Amino acid sequence: MTTNQVQINAASAVAQFQGAAGGRMDYSGASLQAVEELLAEASQQPLRAEARDAIVELLGCYILEVAFREFGGKWSWYEERQQPVLIVGEPEFHVAMSTFDRVRGRLSGDVGDNIPFFYEGFAERARDAQPGVRAFYI
Repeated sequence: MTTNQVQINAASAVAQFQGAAGGRMDYSGASLQAVEELLAEASQQPLRAEARDAIVELLGCYILEVAFREFGGKWSWYEERQQPVLIVGEPEFHVAMSTFDRVRGRLSGDVGDNIPFFYEGFAERARDAQPGVRAFYI
């Protein structure tokens, strides 16, 4: 998945979910509370596997785009899990994030997969990383 594909999916997420999110999907870290609420609500609905996969991909890309807009970085592909990864800080440090599994968990009703909490952990590490640090948030 390229930068362009992540951005297209993130824009599709905004187009599709902006109304349900009360207009709060503005690519900010704060907007991830709206994503959390959307996933909590969707977890209570009976959804087909295709619908779940689409939500995971769209909102997973939205979270990645939020991070990309805040930190920049480069894209990689996590072959084993079939999902994009954002890597920030190279070559000084390496802080990476993959979101699809976290979104899938939250969509399945796991409150431990809290999206704002997950993102803040990544963001704090990316902001405060020292040279040589290697971390992967998944």
